[in-house]
Amino acid sequence: MENHGNILHSELFESGVLRLTLDDQKRRNALSEDMLMQMTAALSDAATNDAARVIVLAAKGPAFCAGHDLKEITAARAQKDEGRDYFKKLFDSCAGLMQLIVAIPKPVIAEVSGVATAAGCQLVASCDLALAADSAKFATPGVNIGLFCSTPMVALSRNVSHKQAMEMLLTGDMLSAEYAQEIGLINRSMIPDQLTDVTMALANKIATKSTMTLAVGKQAFYRQAEMPLSEAYDYSSKVMVENMLRHDAKEGIGAFIDKRAPIWKDE
Repeated sequence: MENHGNILHSELFESGVLRLTLDDQKRRNALSEDMLMQMTAALSDAATNDAARVIVLAAKGPAFCAGHDLKEITAARAQKDEGRDYFKKLFDSCAGLMQLIVAIPKPVIAEVSGVATAAGCQLVASCDLALAADSAKFATPGVNIGLFCSTPMVALSRNVSHKQAMEMLLTGDMLSAEYAQEIGLINRSMIPDQLTDVTMALANKIATKSTMTLAVGKQAFYRQAEMPLSEAYDYSSKVMVENMLRHDAKEGIGAFIDKRAPIWKDE
């Protein structure tokens, strides 16, 4: 297993599933400067690694991710500008990571075994899919410490209804995995002992698909979601035309008609 420093571990399986595991348990897997840098580097590498077909984000310890490192933030206030430049760099880096997860042409699945709060909840919301242990908890509690979860709000409001997102943001209350599933923050929850097996089974299933098709579909999904209805249909129709002309679409349709398994070229 390749080790990215001491706080992010990487393991690539023969199936094409890449597991990235946050392991900074002393800081509850906070999105520190180091963690942001290592996650961004690992995901950027995965984006161009043909062997990595699906990415799973997991974590060790009781917290999936506790958000930003408040001790780092507090220390930055001692600077002459009271931390302004540091805060800008930090939140820009975090926003870049979240956008990278959306932009990367591989499906990204969050495997949430523990608590996900603030930017940690944002991380879950930014992933394409999310599975959680039924003991996992979710919150955007910034309002409780005078710091509204404005950047987590971006991902949250694009995954759950506005009123449900606002309730989370205005109260800071901790949500159960069951309720997180009800509002669409996660796909489903299960007993902790089943989480990794179920997540890997889902990732392995997706990894059998054409990576070309997955990349086309993921990009189109997020782009059309921000468009007016008629524009979205015009855009997605053009995407389908181009997709139809690719090798794997020809192969997949032919294999379906011939009642055989397709042989993907990922092109």
